[in-house]
Amino acid sequence: MNRLILGTRASPLALAQAHLTRDALSLAFPGLEVELKTFTTRGDQKLDLNLLQKSEAGGKGLFTKELEEALLAGGIDVAVHSLKDLPGHNPPGLALTAVLPRAATGDVLIAKDAPDFDSLPVGARLGTSSIRRARQVRWLRPDLRVEEWRGNVQTRLRKLGESVNVAGILLAQAGLERLGFDLSGGALGFEQWQFRVCSLEDKMFPAIGQGAIALQSCIERAEVTSVLRAIHHEPTAICIRAERALQALLSGDCSLPVGVRAQLRAESGDSGAPWLEMRAILFGAEDRPPAQAHASGAASDPEAVAAEVFSQLERAAHPAH
Repeated sequence: MNRLILGTRASPLALAQAHLTRDALSLAFPGLEVELKTFTTRGDQKLDLNLLQKSEAGGKGLFTKELEEALLAGGIDVAVHSLKDLPGHNPPGLALTAVLPRAATGDVLIAKDAPDFDSLPVGARLGTSSIRRARQVRWLRPDLRVEEWRGNVQTRLRKLGESVNVAGILLAQAGLERLGFDLSGGALGFEQWQFRVCSLEDKMFPAIGQGAIALQSCIERAEVTSVLRAIHHEPTAICIRAERALQALLSGDCSLPVGVRAQLRAESGDSGAPWLEMRAILFGAEDRPPAQAHASGAASDPEAVAAEVFSQLERAAHPAH
């Protein structure tokens, strides 16, 4: 094929991810014409939805439905998603065809003054739209207050700079870096403000699929599948398969307060075969500690590793009486 239409949300981060996809395609197929088509999703429109609570949609498809409908209608060839926005099951006729190499998976604290998470003052207020982040914050620091903050990255940074009451916000490291922010020095400059940056990699579990770009297409479009497989990154896909298998077992809801970290190990024992390690945390009732799980197994069967993690989470969440 000579031309490919990529569908994407219109936010700066979504466009940055679409540009990364276009660049990868242009490198693999120098003669391929790649066009971008932007969409406004329901999640972009309904800024009044409180994602820290269970919305009427349960969080499913808020940022993906319009792109998936365009795929099925033939208006675009490929939908470019932040993988963490995708529900655990594809609509009939669609598939997650390829993923790009994964970026950093962790979250970061963007703070006005505190150099790290533990230094936040007692009772400090943090902004996030993620129930996963909110529950982990309250578990780690019950004294902190978490507030719903919506909008793209630039909007949230501007709101933080203008706010007199909020001490910091929580964002994905990958998104910030894809937008061109340099976090290496522990600081972030935006417009007239200077913020402090602290990695939460060792404190908080990331979202399922965090840091990965998903390329979704129609199953029947074999020519599109062939093109996308040329830029597919299999090591990322193995981890994603495990994480999304767990998501499917958890009813496919990308708004659940669950954090997962899946990592490939180069070898296992004497066999030299790749090994997959997976850790997860799942929050239930506010007055109960979270369920946690850890499993490892052959990278050739990531779904089996996910099934073991799910089994452990179920046992921890519903212990026998």
